[in-house]
Amino acid sequence: MTAPQNAALDARYGRTRTHRTRDRVLLIGGAIAFAVVLVAWVVWAGLDGQKPQIEVTDTGHRLINEDRAVEVSWNLSVPPGNDTACVVQALNEDFTVVGWKVIDVPASERHIRSLTETVRVAQEANTGLIYGCWLT
Repeated sequence: MTAPQNAALDARYGRTRTHRTRDRVLLIGGAIAFAVVLVAWVVWAGLDGQKPQIEVTDTGHRLINEDRAVEVSWNLSVPPGNDTACVVQALNEDFTVVGWKVIDVPASERHIRSLTETVRVAQEANTGLIYGCWLT
C-alpha cells in the first residue's frame, strides 16, 4: 500500500492526528470535570457542620399485665438545651408492635438523663423498647 492509501484509510477510521488530539483533550477535560465535582462534594460534606448527637440506650422494661401496659426505661444523651422527641414501643412474642407512644422530652441542663414511660398495649406484650429519638 502506498502513503495516500494509508492516509485515506486512517481518515476513514478516525486515526488521524486531529482525531487523536481531540480524543486526548476530551479525556483530560472529563478527568478535570470529575476531579472538580469530587472536590466540591468533599468540601460540601466536610463543611456541613456539626449537628447535635443523640444517643439512646434501653435500660430495661417491666410488664404491667393488670393494666395491659409496659413500662420502658432508657437513657437519653443529648446536648443541653435541646428539646427532643422519642418513640417508645411495645412488642409481642412475634416482634409485632402492639403499642407505641411519642414522648416529648423538654430541654434540660443535663447531658444524660434517665427516663421511664408507660405504654398501653392492644395485646399482651413481651418487651418494650425505645425505637428512636430526634431533635424537635
